[in-house]
Amino acid sequence: MRPPDGAFDRIAALAARIFGVPVATVTIVDEDRIWFKATYGVDVTEIGRDPGLCASAILADEPVAIEDTALDPVARDNPLVRGDLAVRFYAAAPITTSDGYHLGTVNVLGPEPRSTTPEELQTLSDLAAIVVDELELRLSALREVRLERRRREEVQKSKAQVEEVARTLQQTLLPPRMPQVPGMELSAFYHAAPLQEVGGDFYDVFPLGGRRWAISIGDVSGKGVQAAALTSLARYALRGAAIQTSDPSLVMAALNETIVADQAAQDVPRYCTAVFCVVEQTESGSAQVRLANGGHPPAVVCRADGSIERLTDSGPMLGWLPDSRYPTLEALLGPGDGLLFYTDGITDARRYGQRFGEGRLAAALADRPHNNAKSLVRWVRNLMNEFDPPGYDDVAVISISVEPIHVTERQLTGVWAAGD
Repeated sequence: MRPPDGAFDRIAALAARIFGVPVATVTIVDEDRIWFKATYGVDVTEIGRDPGLCASAILADEPVAIEDTALDPVARDNPLVRGDLAVRFYAAAPITTSDGYHLGTVNVLGPEPRSTTPEELQTLSDLAAIVVDELELRLSALREVRLERRRREEVQKSKAQVEEVARTLQQTLLPPRMPQVPGMELSAFYHAAPLQEVGGDFYDVFPLGGRRWAISIGDVSGKGVQAAALTSLARYALRGAAIQTSDPSLVMAALNETIVADQAAQDVPRYCTAVFCVVEQTESGSAQVRLANGGHPPAVVCRADGSIERLTDSGPMLGWLPDSRYPTLEALLGPGDGLLFYTDGITDARRYGQRFGEGRLAAALADRPHNNAKSLVRWVRNLMNEFDPPGYDDVAVISISVEPIHVTERQLTGVWAAGD
């Protein structure tokens, strides 16, 4: 059974009413078949092309009318005339495209002979023109759908390529792997959102010689290529300054001057927050921490006894003012203590509709289960899953912890023996 097609079915019904006949059709004619796009008063889907009334009508440039098929030498032998339908009246208008191609016909058929007027035949031609308009509209819509599909495929392909470039570029701005620091544990995490843009957060870890290690973390203004350029500048400017001096205050002052000079050369205002930290292991197994902060969220010392200490003293944002000064803060990490650095993607995130903030982070840290670096970073990653929406901004996290002292049973036995 032919599936219904509302637009063409209405045209067939209208043609039948105009001519006062019981049967009307809209057909598409190909090389050997006639397909019924719409029917009124008859249920048929296709017939052979020869011999056929439609096959003859489609060859004409004007409407065709056979007022009495019994008197027409060609039509009287047609199966529609001699068969059950017993058609005695037939009129048709060719369905012709704007470029002159004949697609099919709009037909009216009746059981009684009748005459036609020029106005009726013109109306039949108008109905055929409406069929052409509908077909061309559908064809245009189909072309647009296909074009839109191709556009989306190209956009998705381009997006994937941009994401791959962004991911590759982002990887060049971060350490390829965490170094091994004897007696200490390092862990870091980076999340860039969205992937098609290079994020502005960075971290770095590198040795300074002896038992000293440098840790830096920062957040540059903006995203994309400009942010990547400033990230690269900040990261390597910190490394360069640390070669000259391990004083965190002087390193940060040097980075500030570098960014100020770069702004003047590029004539583009660009800023950065950052922390530069020097961790030096002591003979006793502890670690001395000295750091300077330029407008960045404070580092947090997570003690083995469960207490926390926020290192809040800070200088101005880097690149904001020339000749800025950055105070040096100090802390001592004992066995089992950890130090956590993060960017404002954590504190600016919203949880349960409210900005998370430094206070909520400190309260959450007070209930943390562990202090070692890997556990602290894992804890932050799990915390991000509670944000709404999760991972909406760039986030960089890095942590270092002092390994706890493990006393063996033999050592304890020796202590007790000595006590005896």
